[in-house]
Amino acid sequence: MDKKILSLRMERQCLLKRADEAEYIALYRDTQPGQNEYWHGFGEPPVLSFRAGFDDIAFNRKRQSERRLVKGRFAGGNLGWIMAEDMELFASLYRKPLTKPTPEQSEILTLIENAGPFTIQQLKEETGLLVKQITPVLHRLQEAFLIYEDQYDGEWDRGWYAFAEMFPEADTARYTKAEALKILLPRFAYRMVWFDVAMAKAFYRVPEKEIRKALAELAQEDRLVSWESGYLLKDDAALLADYEPKDLRSVYALHRNDFLFKAREPALKQMVKDLTQGLTYDCEPLQYLLIDGRFRGASVGHFRYGPYDLNDIVCDLPDGESRREEIMEAVLAVNPGAEPKHFMGSEDIFP
Repeated sequence: MDKKILSLRMERQCLLKRADEAEYIALYRDTQPGQNEYWHGFGEPPVLSFRAGFDDIAFNRKRQSERRLVKGRFAGGNLGWIMAEDMELFASLYRKPLTKPTPEQSEILTLIENAGPFTIQQLKEETGLLVKQITPVLHRLQEAFLIYEDQYDGEWDRGWYAFAEMFPEADTARYTKAEALKILLPRFAYRMVWFDVAMAKAFYRVPEKEIRKALAELAQEDRLVSWESGYLLKDDAALLADYEPKDLRSVYALHRNDFLFKAREPALKQMVKDLTQGLTYDCEPLQYLLIDGRFRGASVGHFRYGPYDLNDIVCDLPDGESRREEIMEAVLAVNPGAEPKHFMGSEDIFP
């Protein structure tokens, strides 16, 4: 990839210079839906790891408590956090209308609309249904944007409200899906600088044909330009002509809910599969290694509560051994208490 594109991407991801609050809010908006740290972030606010020049967990916890960050089921039905003012936009893109509700769905929706909010335990008492029956019903109603899970703090016992009660002015059909994509894709383009269809599909989890149609329209409108089988914002094509690349030497161990990982998820999973082929120990990717702005490997092992099993650190750098100290420092910083067993598949066991 062009060094200029890579450098500008790292700048706009605030990985060369950490963001202040205003920059962070703009970055968060463009990389929504936000997610918490993979595996160890249950019940925690979303984060943009390594991007903030302040404690963004505390910052986003406050935004949650003030309901400026709100929860929903978005890309592929996954939980995520968006800025409240963008609810119409994301609902228009991801809403799955409930055309043929089951009796259980109708009963629970009627209860919540008429007498909500309810916790899951209260719904169990009211309906006589089991939690394992109630939970998928709630998730389906959530995907239809008919109810809202009010997670404004870290408590587990959350209230479920009628969506219209929490967002009385929101029109979930304000935009068509195509219109919503044409708003979101330029934001994505700004933070990625260059991207292709596969990256947009991986992140937004919408059908490829819908992404291609939106991109074609954005190109026709002269907002995007084609560039080496992908796209740039038109303004960036001009900006890059005189742009001076920055020093990108760095190593980041990014968790599996990170924006940059989600945009490359299928390709990166295959990369790690190739790098760990033939290894006899657990090689589940724990974090992915962004080295000098490119994904070049991963820490692998096994997730568990407490320190993870850190079985190996694999990468495809031709000079990986020469950067061992930098890579180890980055990996150990996000794996407190873990003891690495191998490096790049070698039999050298760490003491």
